[in-house]
Amino acid sequence: MKRITVFCGSSLGDKNNYAEQAYILGKALANQNIELVYGGAKVGLMGAVANGTLENGGYAIGIIPDFLQSAELAHENLNELIVVKSMHERKALMSNLSDGFIALPGGLGTLEEFFEMLTWAQLNLHYKPIALLNTNGFYTDLINLIKQMIEKGFVQQINLDLIIVSDNIDDILEKMKNYKPSKIRKWKVE
Repeated sequence: MKRITVFCGSSLGDKNNYAEQAYILGKALANQNIELVYGGAKVGLMGAVANGTLENGGYAIGIIPDFLQSAELAHENLNELIVVKSMHERKALMSNLSDGFIALPGGLGTLEEFFEMLTWAQLNLHYKPIALLNTNGFYTDLINLIKQMIEKGFVQQINLDLIIVSDNIDDILEKMKNYKPSKIRKWKVE
């Protein structure tokens, strides 16, 4: 794995260890010579993961839409800051530059980015690992919702199996490195 995209909140959340875990992930990426690709902001968990990477000798690439850069949210000390015109362009570039994806706790934007990558995997548009860092059980209810979707016949188990879920950063990175992609079908033939 050369690069991993990290999706995460532009806020710190209500628990101090969300930011701590984001920083530790950035540090782990740096220590394993994995470049960080992320949303380019200096605030919230985004700033924490970037700082964890940069302060430990790693390489951080930020991709930010021009309207957020003009709001002075861009991290000034990145190795690369790529300014794009739209959120759609941002996600496409994040996908193209990365070998895998990790979602940390975050809000609606984080979920939207995570689910887009998961949907693209479901449709065989990419074969990259996708992970949730389940800090403080943040994503447990989301996993349970997907299980309910399986029970109700809207999603297949194989789609849930695409997601690496752990509260341990080393575990996630190890599973991502050993990920074996498989072609799946969204539609079940009956």
